[in-house]
Amino acid sequence: MSNPVFFVAPGSLDGLGANSVATVSGAEGRHAATVKRLATGEPVDLVDGRGTRGRGHVQRAEGDVLAVVLDSVEREPRPPYQLVLVQALAKGDRDELAAEAATELGVDGIIPWQAERSIVRWKGDRAAKSLSKWRSVVGAAAKQARRAWLPDVEDVHDGAALAARMNRAALSVVLHEDAEEPLGALLDAFSETADGEGEVLFVVGPEGGISPAELDRFVAAGARLALLAPHVLRSSTAGPAALAIAGDRLGRWPAKR
Repeated sequence: MSNPVFFVAPGSLDGLGANSVATVSGAEGRHAATVKRLATGEPVDLVDGRGTRGRGHVQRAEGDVLAVVLDSVEREPRPPYQLVLVQALAKGDRDELAAEAATELGVDGIIPWQAERSIVRWKGDRAAKSLSKWRSVVGAAAKQARRAWLPDVEDVHDGAALAARMNRAALSVVLHEDAEEPLGALLDAFSETADGEGEVLFVVGPEGGISPAELDRFVAAGARLALLAPHVLRSSTAGPAALAIAGDRLGRWPAKR
């Protein structure tokens, strides 16, 4: 069974090694001590969200403080390609569900996208609150998945910003029901010719679909259209399904621990 994970500030594990004591305070320390009720000697992992993992055991868990005696500190390198989910804003909590599942499946970054046909609109205070909620959901999912890397959740993009991002990406994939090329075949061809660096964007549209003008803009920016399934998937399902295929086709799975 894997160890429970608690986040520490980026860089706080740097320079530490076996027998060093690392301290977690605040909300994370309180969660360990009063919610998880960790006891002295229990194994835990500390991660900084930037790829560093400290493995150790509890020295003390009281109040809002968790003290851990480290057995080792390891650096987990980023895998080839950065997988980024571009998730159109959706009604209800479907966009948040997509971000949560994508995190569990190993996504490296998430871009909220204000599509032309998105019913939900992020403006003013709502934008800040919604972005904060997405980041909270992603943090909890990364913790549950025992990840050392915390995916970046960026500010909301409009179509113009997204097209500019596509111009810089190694590959941009728009998941679309009218596409003819299967996603798996597209990724296989990409992996045979690419150099293993850069971003791979997976674009998921809103409930009303991606508008023709947006599709034209994205194709002009170098995006490829890909067919994910023989039937239409919900906006909360398409991105995670694509990431599962990418994890296999781009050599991320099976994972080595």
